[in-house]
Amino acid sequence: MVQKDTAEASEPKFGAFRRKPPVPASTGDAGAAAKPAAMPTEIPTEAPDDLIEIGTVGDAYGVKGWVKIFAHAGPGKGGDALLDAGIWWLEGRTPGVKQARTVLQSRRHVATVVGQLDGVADRDAALALRGQRVFVPRTAFPTLSANEYYWVDLQGLDAFDTQGRALGLVADLIDNGAHSVLRIEFERDFKRAVGAKPGERMIPFVDAYVKSVDLPARRIVLDWDPTWDLDGADDEPEQSAENPAADTAADAED
Repeated sequence: MVQKDTAEASEPKFGAFRRKPPVPASTGDAGAAAKPAAMPTEIPTEAPDDLIEIGTVGDAYGVKGWVKIFAHAGPGKGGDALLDAGIWWLEGRTPGVKQARTVLQSRRHVATVVGQLDGVADRDAALALRGQRVFVPRTAFPTLSANEYYWVDLQGLDAFDTQGRALGLVADLIDNGAHSVLRIEFERDFKRAVGAKPGERMIPFVDAYVKSVDLPARRIVLDWDPTWDLDGADDEPEQSAENPAADTAADAED
């Protein structure tokens, strides 16, 4: 989750971060009471289209079939979706094949989430699930406060500056400890012929730069001059698409 910061900027898969000022997330209480999950009226046979990978089954927990989940986002930052969902979808070694598992109970345990799944009765059955990826529907995520965003919702947004010029696509976010940073990828025409990676912009996700976020329109507007982060790229010579080696040889002769 990313929380919009009203302060001045000074700020593999699913992740979630807050905008500055950061609020230290609780690491949970190993002795906290388990939370009974909202029991579904029926178990779906087909996986919904909005599944998001939340974590992986890391180990068994105890001897009664509980599993320990290593969430990609911590408590208060998106990992709580595991606690609110009545069904976890597990994917094993066969990509794309997911099985619905009803969650009987779940709770935080230190930096993980532990849960009791229907049909997993002992430690051996829980150990057999190790390494499986855990998904929940996006619609099961906890509701956020104003100016808070889940990372997964920001990925893929088209970025523009305040003049309407395209800045690129939000590829992902980075947490630098003080605040969150948008990593925006864009194409550099002069490098396209030689197959280079796209350029990238690192823009702090703070009010000083983020002017609007329109999730329905898949658009974010940033107060950012595209020339600030080119790092002299426009001065780099372009190699020939037909014979890049010829250009290199010519440079060497000079």
